[in-house]
Amino acid sequence: MRAAAISTPKLDKMPGMFFSANPKELKGTAHSLLDDKMQKRRPKTFGMDMKAYLRSMIPHLESGMKSSKTKDILSAAEVMQWSLSLEKLLANQTGQKVFGSFLKSEFSEENIEFWLACEDYKKTESDLLPCKAEEIYKVFVHSDAAKQINIDFRTRESTAKKIKAPTPTCFDEAQKVIYTLMEKDSYPRFLKSDIYLNLLNGLQANSLK
Repeated sequence: MRAAAISTPKLDKMPGMFFSANPKELKGTAHSLLDDKMQKRRPKTFGMDMKAYLRSMIPHLESGMKSSKTKDILSAAEVMQWSLSLEKLLANQTGQKVFGSFLKSEFSEENIEFWLACEDYKKTESDLLPCKAEEIYKVFVHSDAAKQINIDFRTRESTAKKIKAPTPTCFDEAQKVIYTLMEKDSYPRFLKSDIYLNLLNGLQANSLK
């Protein structure tokens, strides 16, 4: 698994919303007055709507936040719950997206994509199981899969046999292997990552205003 650094903007470096001016056009007192006004306007940026902050920090979240009608802004308490267990994190749709962004930074996003595909597969109508099982197998499980997941040979072979007569549980063994891999490997690093800590700190700071 390759690791890559991810840079996330900090709250105190967010761009301010103020007018710029050409220094050549500013003279004497007028220049001084404009400087004073700009200084007074800067603190207002710290009151920027939290949704806009989240969008600038994690662009991947924007579409998900727009689709939520009842609660489109996270709370610090909600994000803190993610640190209790991987199960808590994956039970939250926004948590899935944030964790997915982190895994993408480590070039291992196929793990959560496979896990989510398995969750969706379990809800599939019986007559559609063969088609969907074949698709998941080709994308994630096959030895030449474009997004091949890291599972052992025995599990890969066992899954290949099960999809010949697909049931809602034919990917359960492989899904469990990937869940355990994320839980023991990626999840602990996620909790220490900038993408998680900056999000949590930003929400906590916003709640104090």
